[in-house]
Amino acid sequence: MNFVIDAHNGVPMTDQLVTGITALIRSRQLLPGVKLPSIRGLAADQHISRFPVIEAYDRLSSLGLIVPKHGSGFYVAAHVGHEMRSGGSDPRLAEEESHQILQQFNYPGETLKLSSGFVPEAWRDLEGITQAMRQVMRMDISSVIDYAMPHGDANLRNQIQMRLGPIGIEAEMSNIIVTSGASQALDLIVRFMLKPGDTVFVEDPGYYNLVGLLKLQGVRIIGVPRLATGPDVDVAEYLLKSVQPKLFFINTVFHNPTATNVAPQIAFRLLQLAQQHDFTIVEDDIYADLQATPTQRLGSLDQLDHVIYVGGLSKTLSSSLRIGYIAAKRELIKGLVDVKVLTSLGGSRFSECVVAALLERGTYRKYLERLRRRVRDALSTAVQHLEGRGWEIFDEPSGGNFVWTRVPGIDDSMVLVEQALQFGITLAPGSYYRPGGERCAWVRMNTAHVGDPRAIRFFEHMGNGGGDVRDARNAR
Repeated sequence: MNFVIDAHNGVPMTDQLVTGITALIRSRQLLPGVKLPSIRGLAADQHISRFPVIEAYDRLSSLGLIVPKHGSGFYVAAHVGHEMRSGGSDPRLAEEESHQILQQFNYPGETLKLSSGFVPEAWRDLEGITQAMRQVMRMDISSVIDYAMPHGDANLRNQIQMRLGPIGIEAEMSNIIVTSGASQALDLIVRFMLKPGDTVFVEDPGYYNLVGLLKLQGVRIIGVPRLATGPDVDVAEYLLKSVQPKLFFINTVFHNPTATNVAPQIAFRLLQLAQQHDFTIVEDDIYADLQATPTQRLGSLDQLDHVIYVGGLSKTLSSSLRIGYIAAKRELIKGLVDVKVLTSLGGSRFSECVVAALLERGTYRKYLERLRRRVRDALSTAVQHLEGRGWEIFDEPSGGNFVWTRVPGIDDSMVLVEQALQFGITLAPGSYYRPGGERCAWVRMNTAHVGDPRAIRFFEHMGNGGGDVRDARNAR
């Protein structure tokens, strides 16, 4: 096992074992079918007790990464290598995809989740949210116990309709459905519009939760490179000569993970391709509220003809309230409502009423002004910290709370993942964001956490050569 457990860095030994072995499997240093060290042998090699090894092997088994064989030991699962490249609908793959998402969650005493996608709790408007909750409970106590209407609360949809105006999307309330976060919005679209074997385009790199959802549904996924100006339309046009996708999923503003925006000329070409080849663009605009001055949206250019627009407030306001929405053609909304009723009946009426109150009272607008300043300052500081220590930024970010970065000379971000553990940091390798899990030099960082002392020490360590890890890793 090519990693060393550090008993003094504050990271649970079980977590270090799971991360280290997962990294070896993902980088294919441990190939499918390879036998792992025995529990006793690994414990002795790492100078630790057997209990963390037992727990780590159990967790890796539940993720489908390793397989126990009675009387023989533990082996790397035979399916892992194939599925990491091509995907599939195997439940074990879904479990692995969900593990990537669960790694974002932070708990007291655990590692710094430097790749987390969440706005810190201290930045949220807890007072404004609790005041809105009290108001709703005084004015509409039935919202605490009743289902929401399938389309969503009328007041909230009216507020969403007004919010779409400034970005140029002219939608009626009948064009809008409220969802339980943007994740449910994407799930409803996939369930209603796709069947196993259908082809879709996604961005490479892109939103890994979407990729996991598509794999779960047995959809054929083709990645289109994401450039600083948006999807590579030349590659997309070339692919369209032989492939007919039903959907193209695009993250327009503050793209996850590169933090770039789709340039106007790219937006026009994408819509031309959609019209010529009869596919629909799903415009994921979940980070829209972090942008003070709106840039061009695909939905505004197209007015929902070949575009389905997805937005939400969970990324900025509250992850617990879970409010997302879809704006689309009226006949499409009707079908999506039917799927929503069949799969979840309705959303949380209480959450919808609370968010509507926050929007109506102007509380959310005032909060956004403060949040944008914090995000802007954190982004500027993050770029200074990273570039000042020799890291490379994918493209100078114009906003948002992510930075896509790498260390020159390291071509596999698993090196960074392994080194980060020594500093009490959990990083998601860049391969997580690629449709086929291909090796990637880049990593996503949440700018809110870049100023943490552990992060600063890590940046300096890697900027100074990382203990010659470049040469050691690239020689293997």
